[in-house]
Amino acid sequence: MLGQSWLAWALASSGFAALTAIFAKIGVGGVNSDFATFVRTLVILGVTALIVTVNGAWQAPETVARRTWLFLILSGLATGASWLCYFRALQLGDAARVAPIDKLSVVLVALFGVVLLGEQLSATHWLGVALIAAGAALVAIGP
Repeated sequence: MLGQSWLAWALASSGFAALTAIFAKIGVGGVNSDFATFVRTLVILGVTALIVTVNGAWQAPETVARRTWLFLILSGLATGASWLCYFRALQLGDAARVAPIDKLSVVLVALFGVVLLGEQLSATHWLGVALIAAGAALVAIGP
């Protein structure tokens, strides 16, 4: 389907993220945002377990390095915190304004990638990062 192209997978992720914002905005209208996040998490857990089962990708826990466990757990905690904040923001604000601010994570990933992972970005890349930040700011400050 999408093959091994990172760009195809990233574009698919973007499309699903857009649908996530719209569906979540509608979904949090009548419930507590923390409960909505819990329901979303259960759905993701079930779907992911099904995908891992169908693909035969289960691994024995002892085959996973401790460092890998640590960073997967930290990633899970960060994801949970992000989702809780995102759903609360959607409950309080417009999806068209919340989602672009949420995408400031792109700017932070670029900064963290350079500082923490030693990644290199060209001047063109930095311009793109600056434009993303500027675009999010312009969406946020509107009436």
